[in-house]
Amino acid sequence: MSIESSYRIQGATGEWEVVIGLEVHAQVTSYSKLFSGAATAFGAEPNSQVSLVDAAMPGMLPVPNRECIRQAVRTGMAINAQINKWSRFDRKNYFYADLPQGYQISQLYHPLVGEGSLEVILDDKDPEGSTKTIGIERIHVEQDAGKLMHDQHPTMSYVDLNRSGVALMEIVSRPDMRSPAEAGAYLAKLRSILRYVGSCDGNMDQGSMRADVNVSVRKPGEPFGTRTETKNVNSVRFVMAVVESEARRQVDLIESGGTVVQETRLYDPDKNTTRSMRSKEDAHDYRYFPDPDLLPLELDDAFLEECRASLPELPDAKRHRYETLLGLSAYAAGVLTADVETARWFEALVAAAAAKAGKPEADLAKQASNWLISELFGALNKLGKSLGESPVSPEDGAELLALIADGTISGSIAKQVLEKMLETGDGAATIVEREGLKQESDTGAIEAAVDAVLAANGDKVEQYKGGKEALFGFFVGQTMKAMQGKANPQVVNELLKKKLG
Repeated sequence: MSIESSYRIQGATGEWEVVIGLEVHAQVTSYSKLFSGAATAFGAEPNSQVSLVDAAMPGMLPVPNRECIRQAVRTGMAINAQINKWSRFDRKNYFYADLPQGYQISQLYHPLVGEGSLEVILDDKDPEGSTKTIGIERIHVEQDAGKLMHDQHPTMSYVDLNRSGVALMEIVSRPDMRSPAEAGAYLAKLRSILRYVGSCDGNMDQGSMRADVNVSVRKPGEPFGTRTETKNVNSVRFVMAVVESEARRQVDLIESGGTVVQETRLYDPDKNTTRSMRSKEDAHDYRYFPDPDLLPLELDDAFLEECRASLPELPDAKRHRYETLLGLSAYAAGVLTADVETARWFEALVAAAAAKAGKPEADLAKQASNWLISELFGALNKLGKSLGESPVSPEDGAELLALIADGTISGSIAKQVLEKMLETGDGAATIVEREGLKQESDTGAIEAAVDAVLAANGDKVEQYKGGKEALFGFFVGQTMKAMQGKANPQVVNELLKKKLG
């Protein structure tokens, strides 16, 4: 079910509603550019990845890169969008120092991908009951421009054309979002899908995915207000901050008698404000016309079929499978499928644990999920590492889980073992053996410890027998302490129950 946002801005004249649309520029994962064979690797020396096409030398003709088109089509399929079998490239004419052609090859009139949608979850704790569908208007493919560098010389700007001609997908949403949280959830979900599909790496800090944030405000129920566009916002957190600060600015402006002008703005994360960059009052006439150097793109059924067959299991389908087949909670399934790397890690962990135990994956999934979310994530967080940087592999994790399952170590000892694994890179069994951490299941030794605890706490034994049952936990704790945490908790519980009657 789709829920309505209750987010409102409190102004002097009452409540205001914010209306948000996002244009996301995602760099297509490919080894070469959209219309040339030049490389696209990040961080290369300036101007070392520029072909004659990218530098717009006379007589150079663009040739579409099949892989870039394939990736954009697969992305369209992943958001259930209309794929246009016939599309065309247009020239968008504007002069800028980092665009040598004097025009950008883009798509306006006939984009590659038409209408689609995305379902976002607004509350992780209630994934089923807090969904909202955000419409996507189109995805078109275009070239990126180069980059001006203003800090290399006191009086001149240098230009780096490495990014000139790199393939971008521009993913344009409908103005369907009504709160910072919805805009954040949409961007995070879109990023997750692109990473699953493999069509964009989603590294927002490297500029391979950035969002233009369109914001307007209105009194609830009234027509849309005038919108502003804040360019090149490069994180989910900043998108949410832009929505909040820009909407607040517009409300204050209208209420003090001013009017919002349609313009392009820039976000300053240090001050958490937006500032005007250029007016859009006289919206630029980009003189779009069909690019005469490029034939229309015509996709055949075999190509589309190949694109569809190459799609992986997407996050929503994966989440549903984890809940129904592996018996995970909706929350755990949501956490594990939010990022493709996490899902891969979890599946490798469950497969390795099931192989070790000789049991079906469904029997071990819950334990594996709890350990990954509660223990490993927490321990990596302390170290400031991501799952991708973890010194512990899924196979190492499965080894640790097997030692807990067969009673070699207890859950509390497992925490110590994990710390040592992260520290040394050694396997769980090696550490348990070396440090003498095996769980004590010898009933005689545990019984002696239980007797000693009961003898030392005669008053508490009397209270327990008098009905103060909560003291049972105290006796368990004291016995474990006496055995340095190595006693089998099950045996401790059984012996205590027997002795306390």
